[in-house]
Amino acid sequence: MRLYLASTSPARLATLRAAGIEPEVVPSHVDEDGLVAATELERGHVLAPAEMVLLLAQAKADAVITPEMDGLVLGGDSAFVLDGVTYGKPHQSHVARERWLTQRGRTGELFSGHWLVRVSNGVVTGAIGEVAVAGVTFANDITDAELDAYIDSGEPLQVAGAFTIDSLGGPFITRIEGDPSTVIGVSLPTVRRLANKLGVFWPDLWNRD
Repeated sequence: MRLYLASTSPARLATLRAAGIEPEVVPSHVDEDGLVAATELERGHVLAPAEMVLLLAQAKADAVITPEMDGLVLGGDSAFVLDGVTYGKPHQSHVARERWLTQRGRTGELFSGHWLVRVSNGVVTGAIGEVAVAGVTFANDITDAELDAYIDSGEPLQVAGAFTIDSLGGPFITRIEGDPSTVIGVSLPTVRRLANKLGVFWPDLWNRD
């Protein structure tokens, strides 16, 4: 059973590989900001974090389906929430630094949306989604010099919440409440559960030694 990953996230890819799955990576190129803005206009309200990540996960999965596909297509999206404010990727160094100065020593929530589609020769035979949430607590003794060095590495600029737990950002995280892979961007227990609901036996996805 082939798994197609509608994401170019190295962290998602590495997590799936560690779980015995070598997916076929298919970039989605979805206009995330445009889609969120259009959906909020249509629905008449600002999307809650869970709504937003599930919307984008579905859009990414749907965008990559081709007639040649046979297997499962996985789309994912993540957002970090602190004090009721939703944070995506900072993109710029000064934005990342402001966020870290705010979240240092505190706890927020990482929302990870998943959309899984079963396809047979490009025909959708089933689709299901779910949002996983995990609490993230940051160390309170992170120095300004450590933050500057971390931001200068470039890593936090392209990840939701401006942090990782599986790379350079890991030493700055003191506690995870929930499934740790949720924070990486692909909750393995969630994907297994969704696959089962679509009639797929999880071990059938194992294709790595």
